[in-house]
Amino acid sequence: MKKEELKKWREATVEEINSRILELRSHLYRLRHQLRIGQMKDFSIIKKTRREISVLKTLLGEKNGSKKKGKG
Repeated sequence: MKKEELKKWREATVEEINSRILELRSHLYRLRHQLRIGQMKDFSIIKKTRREISVLKTLLGEKNGSKKKGKG
């Protein structure tokens, strides 16, 4: 994920981030299926997709964590 894209996701809402994570998970499922049946040629796509999911989950945690700190 590039810095510009990361900046865009930092400004996004929680709902937008959640919908993108769901999108990426379904894409990852399709990629794994392609891998099993032997259609995949570039295996690095799986790693990149997993990494993007983890970055978005981290951003989601940061957003949720900041809300919890403000309440206390």
